[in-house]
Amino acid sequence: MSLDAAVTKPHERLAEALSDDLAAVNALIRERMQSEHAPRIPEVTAHLVEAGGKRLRPMLTLAAARLCGYDGPYHVHLAATVEFIHTATLLHDDVVDESAQRRGRPTANLLWDNQSSVLVGDYLFAKSFLLMVDTGNLDVLRILSQASATIAEGEVLQLTASRSLATDEAVYMKVIRGKTAALFSAATEVGGVIAGQGPEVCRALFDYGDALGIAFQIVDDLLDYEGTEATGKNVGDDFRERKLTLPVIKAVARADAEERAFWQRTIEKGRQEEGDLETALGLLARHGALDETRAAAIEWAARAKAALAPLPDSALTEMLADLADYVVARIS
Repeated sequence: MSLDAAVTKPHERLAEALSDDLAAVNALIRERMQSEHAPRIPEVTAHLVEAGGKRLRPMLTLAAARLCGYDGPYHVHLAATVEFIHTATLLHDDVVDESAQRRGRPTANLLWDNQSSVLVGDYLFAKSFLLMVDTGNLDVLRILSQASATIAEGEVLQLTASRSLATDEAVYMKVIRGKTAALFSAATEVGGVIAGQGPEVCRALFDYGDALGIAFQIVDDLLDYEGTEATGKNVGDDFRERKLTLPVIKAVARADAEERAFWQRTIEKGRQEEGDLETALGLLARHGALDETRAAAIEWAARAKAALAPLPDSALTEMLADLADYVVARIS
């Protein structure tokens, strides 16, 4: 790794390498989020789209298309599509989770109302499909349509599974594959598809995005119990919201009767008392749940890097490998 690579984060190097394409994506997003009849739509959309997100998912699409040799215009449409889908899901998620803050700013549902957030999210989903159609590629339409359905399935599954101690690691994987990894894998796969690559390369891109998305979500869930101010996570939010994520699932699997009663009271029944978070952290440490969760994230990041093997050697491929390392760097 070069000195520049060592001092610059991988997503920042990706953004620099793809700066012209990203500028085109941002311009297209601003154009397509407008509404002739409902000015609240661009107001709500702009609040979230322009809140300083990394544009990680659209960058994956741009990088995949470029490293596959694509020289047409439609990777920009696909990157904007991915960002619209992501933004729509965030708007809906904040309503479902009754969130008050996103990216350090008040959420749209707090500044406006739940109805506006849901309906603007619906509008962005519709706009994303119009962008897909612009490409004239049915495979792209199939992949991104399926991803949209899978995201919704993952969120609905989480509603029923996240507060049940019967939820095991297999169900957890279905949830995070749906709510997070599905858009990562679709974002990378469509880059290869629009470039006309064959099944081996497109599968490699899918596998990379899938593993990267899984590592990304496991890290996020781990940081909820290990986070610091520097990581931007408030320790215990998932516990307070009674979300059964991988660290707790691992601890529940090893719990004795007394410990299981604690998890039933705090997670399933929602009767939390002062000091319960500290007790939960103690149980996670006692059963090695945090260390095992960390190891799982690192393993999935390694799988993401291994998936890149069929792709051509290039600076972009190296950046994608570095991105997988960066995802788990906060917990290593």
